Amino acid sequence: MTGGCAGGIYEMPYRTNTEALEVPHVPPAPSPHARRRQRVSAHGGPRLSRVRRPAHPRLGLRELPPLRLGALRVTPRQLDLLPSPSEAEHHWQVLDERERGTRFFALSVRSVLNSATATHMGFWSINPYVGCEFGCTYCYARDTHRYTMERSGAPAEPLPAWEAFERRILVKTGVADVLVRTLDPARLGGHSLVIGTATDPYQPAERRFQLTRRILEVLLGFRGLALDIITKSPLVTRDIDLLQRLAERHEVTVNISLATLDRRLARRLELRSPVPEARIRALARLTAAGVHAGLMAAPILPGITDGRAGLDRLLGAAKDAGARYVVGSALRLGPAARHRFLPVLAREFPALAERYARHYARSEGASPAYQRALSARLQELQRRHGFPVADGYKRQRRLEGKDVRAAPEEQPVLL
Repeated sequence: MTGGCAGGIYEMPYRTNTEALEVPHVPPAPSPHARRRQRVSAHGGPRLSRVRRPAHPRLGLRELPPLRLGALRVTPRQLDLLPSPSEAEHHWQVLDERERGTRFFALSVRSVLNSATATHMGFWSINPYVGCEFGCTYCYARDTHRYTMERSGAPAEPLPAWEAFERRILVKTGVADVLVRTLDPARLGGHSLVIGTATDPYQPAERRFQLTRRILEVLLGFRGLALDIITKSPLVTRDIDLLQRLAERHEVTVNISLATLDRRLARRLELRSPVPEARIRALARLTAAGVHAGLMAAPILPGITDGRAGLDRLLGAAKDAGARYVVGSALRLGPAARHRFLPVLAREFPALAERYARHYARSEGASPAYQRALSARLQELQRRHGFPVADGYKRQRRLEGKDVRAAPEEQPVLL
């Protein structure tokens, strides 16, 4: 065997001493009688016909028995370490382009489910897109987009990473086909499956590509799952028919994400997300259709959207829309979110910039004291508007990937 690879395991050819070895045409295998008469060399090994040996043995092996190999089978994909130019061109096929400069690329995927172990959360997740057009300044998923672009060999982009997240959307065109092949309910181990943890599954791209709808259609073929959807978009009401059918086979919950009813304030924080009124109307349509849906007031920004009066109006609007529950949590400010959010904070809310820098200096999350105070405020407002506190607490813990324990009866009010 010369200069090759056996079974696709070895990539580099063997080095041979061309001065010492001359390998001619291999003669036919000798008969059994001829093999018995084969002479043995002084080194104890069988002599190889018509091969010149070096003066001194290169290896300290007393006997090197012949190794006969049958037909070798090389699997092409085993050596496919880098995509070929044709594959790379197809991999980054432009599917669509908007007037404002947003481009949509096809992204081929071999797996689409993120396990609880891989994400260090208490649920499994699936995201049909990488990147999000809504451009929420506090979004923590920007690094996911950057990592995917780097690992997939994407062409160099003149845009900064935070802007590429909003204007270079990767579309997992085969997400439904991969899901139907790889989803094994037993592997979920009783954990919920959340759609839309690192992107909005109903962002504007969904109107054309309909990947989220295809995911829901695949899930109709299974039973007994706990399914959660997180979205800011009223486009979710397009799939009410599917959600109703899924609810007959699974535990289905739709979480409408909204932290303020102030339209101008929302626009300063979420550049292209739907206005608050549209999200409340979507919540009302879902609940009127019998879909189990509620309000996710998250993230709540300290000093910006955590005021008692604003939260009171928000929960009141959710109650009027028929929300089954309300959950809320404070802003988490990881490295990916800091690069985008802190400059916006300094420009839009300069009086808070220094306070945020101190508050989030040593941790991605708000301080325990602030979280206790916010929890107490939310529980007070939940009781006032007739929302079940325990149910909201349970759902919040589940979406945060934490163990579900009984909700505390009272929390100290620190604000």
